[in-house]
Amino acid sequence: MKKLKNRWLIAASAVGIHLSIGAVYAYSVLKKPLLAELGWEFKETAWAFSIAILFLGLSAAFLGRKVEKMGPRKSGMLSASFYGTGLILSGLAVMLGSVNLFYLGYGVIGGIGLGVGYICPVSTLVKWFPDRRGLATGLAIMGFGFGALLASSIIQFLIGAVGISSMFFILGSTYFVLMMSSAQYLAPPPEDWTPAGFEANAERKTKKQIKADLAQLTSIEALKTPRFYFLWTMLFFNITCGIAVISVASPLSQEIAGLTPVAAAAMVGAMGLFNGLGRIGWASFSDIIGRPMTYTAFFLIQIIAFFLLPQTTNAFAFQAIVFLILTCYGGGFASIPAYIGDVFGTKNLSAIHGNILTAWAAAGLVGPQLAAYVREATGSYAGTLYIFAGLFVVALVVSIVIQFNIKAIRKQKEEIVIAPQMVVS
Repeated sequence: MKKLKNRWLIAASAVGIHLSIGAVYAYSVLKKPLLAELGWEFKETAWAFSIAILFLGLSAAFLGRKVEKMGPRKSGMLSASFYGTGLILSGLAVMLGSVNLFYLGYGVIGGIGLGVGYICPVSTLVKWFPDRRGLATGLAIMGFGFGALLASSIIQFLIGAVGISSMFFILGSTYFVLMMSSAQYLAPPPEDWTPAGFEANAERKTKKQIKADLAQLTSIEALKTPRFYFLWTMLFFNITCGIAVISVASPLSQEIAGLTPVAAAAMVGAMGLFNGLGRIGWASFSDIIGRPMTYTAFFLIQIIAFFLLPQTTNAFAFQAIVFLILTCYGGGFASIPAYIGDVFGTKNLSAIHGNILTAWAAAGLVGPQLAAYVREATGSYAGTLYIFAGLFVVALVVSIVIQFNIKAIRKQKEEIVIAPQMVVS
């Protein structure tokens, strides 16, 4: 009999992969050095990040079923190969001064590595932690958020020490080794495994019961349910508004609250911290109040926050509201895998999670563009914030509708179970 793996070491391995790929959120640190050294235009450098996020979502969707079949170890190795190669090609692109090669390396190939690396450990963790799904996925996805904080300092140091191209070579090689090493320990739990103290045992009433998943569906079956589109819509709105705030945080804070450029830069750095804390905090809290109520809380909080933000001229209060928004933004990412497991089961979670992450790809394009369009049309960011508050009202309604949908299905399942017992009696 094979020795049972330690599920907390599985979680640590997942964090290792997410810390590596989370470096993509430190891309803003690269913009000015690329502009200064290569003379690329602002739009050219901005497109590389958008392409990376686009391919993250697309690869997660189209390779989700493949990831499920390959298993987490091979999928993690595949992610390491794509992500490491993408960064090394980015370094070569900088050496050659080729923006198209940079798009291919950083955007397309690196983006595929991001997508596969994002979903494979999360699916595994949900299976290892049926009792603490939110905490487990929050740990891994917190790694993605904190990966940006770690990478930003390292990138700045390496650019100053060895230059941009060598920085990419070092990062690509380092992340490849870290991700490959982390992937070696990843594995799904044995079939029908449950953690100690959580077995469903009728004779031992003291043992805790794991709440049954609503269903066990394939990715194709999930696509045929309203619940899939409810979850997609909620994630899309949460990311669209959050990523828009991230993209304009510095000028937004200077325009509304009068922060200096230095203070605004400090706020942007702190936003990464609250993004990461929100991932572990909200995801853990979702184990207590449930995923449906957690998402409803996200939208209620952000409706109020986005209405207040344009009127908040006090610098401290303004930053506090922005940090609160960032916790909800990060919490949405961390809670969605557990929510998927609750309503669709865990057998095909990678594929379903991948399909829902197309919302991230879409939001990555829509959010920043919408913020820029309204700013140009009105001359102020205030109009954008009010629009986002309105979008969260729609998201709130969707979060309530899905709760009624889930309750109706559970009631229907209970009636099916009770009916045969009545016939026998």
